[in-house]
Amino acid sequence: MAAPEHYSVVIAGAGTAGISVAARLARASRSLRGRIALIDPAAKHYYQPLWTLVGAGAAKKEETERDMASLIPDGVDWIQEAVVSFAPEDNRLLTQPGRVVSYDCLVVAAGLEIDWGRIKGLKEALGLGGVCSNYAYETVDGTWDAIRNFQGGTAIFTHPNSPVKCGGAPQKIMYLADDYFRKSGVRDRSNIIFASAKDVIFDVPKYARTLEQVIRRKKIETKYRTHLIELRPGAKQAVFEHLGTKEQEVLSYDMIHVTPPMHAPAFIRESPLADKGGWVDVDPSTLQHKAYPNVFGLGDCANLPTSKTGAAIRKQAPVVERNVLAFLQGEPLTASYDGYTSCPLVTGYNRLVLAEFDYNLTPKETFPFDQSKERFSMYLLKKNVLPVMYWNGMLKGRM
Repeated sequence: MAAPEHYSVVIAGAGTAGISVAARLARASRSLRGRIALIDPAAKHYYQPLWTLVGAGAAKKEETERDMASLIPDGVDWIQEAVVSFAPEDNRLLTQPGRVVSYDCLVVAAGLEIDWGRIKGLKEALGLGGVCSNYAYETVDGTWDAIRNFQGGTAIFTHPNSPVKCGGAPQKIMYLADDYFRKSGVRDRSNIIFASAKDVIFDVPKYARTLEQVIRRKKIETKYRTHLIELRPGAKQAVFEHLGTKEQEVLSYDMIHVTPPMHAPAFIRESPLADKGGWVDVDPSTLQHKAYPNVFGLGDCANLPTSKTGAAIRKQAPVVERNVLAFLQGEPLTASYDGYTSCPLVTGYNRLVLAEFDYNLTPKETFPFDQSKERFSMYLLKKNVLPVMYWNGMLKGRM
């Protein structure tokens, strides 16, 4: 077997977290340039927060896609291969073609995977008979097709019994759909149901109060602590199971937007780096692995008790950067993450509640006004400003 390729820092995953950390490290330390590797097989990179608006016909999905090669930071080697296993005791990992890569420090930023197969019948039904989902580039246009072609009846929106990308996303598309149904004149002959595995509309009370008002205003029926387990597309039926009683309920639908279950990638779940739930087991403050000091984790694949959002990564990436540099220099880890995350909660066309909070669910707001109120300005921030900040700021290591 050939000798392993060695890097000072190896980053597994070239999503938002991986590219951000790579760019920050390359900018912060000239001596690391050429000694950082990003490992990811993907040819394309997506700005997924905009898919909510794409699914509602308010943005084009092509705006969310870039070639991965155009985003790799200068001074960083891109290994376009899939990681298949970690050997943290030996400071090595293995890629799909059998390449062995060793490191002084490892950053795991591999995101999460959509488990389409966990809901019986979902994969076969997607895109047919009103079944849609915003959670893939290939399917997001189908949501807009389902919304604009809806002629009345029952529209169901689901939130699964698993962590998801942006905890508020499953309900945001519902509010936009309600707006469009009113505009198209079909809302008065329609019933909208939000079936969620959670027991509240949102975890932070300050923002939950506003969303509860939105639910009442829009006359949306809520079913909490229930999750979708099966679709019967021939009969246009959805089977839900109550988390507490395990009782099943069958609902007929004319349209259903499914937020699928999600989990960490298999090469993480089956590795020594994972906790019992399959996520990278890191200290919530330093983001250093609890068992392997030269391993760090951030983003959606980490077991951090906060919402999995790009805004969270924006605050995690500087902590990983500073703590990786400190570790390599044999210094104490002083950078700390407080659990900050943000959920831009679209409540309709041109309205948005900008939720920002920390591990304690305490609001950590940016602007000098009450962000729990629906605002047009915050909608413009999400649609027009945040994408520019993402492509030109975060991914360049500048913020």
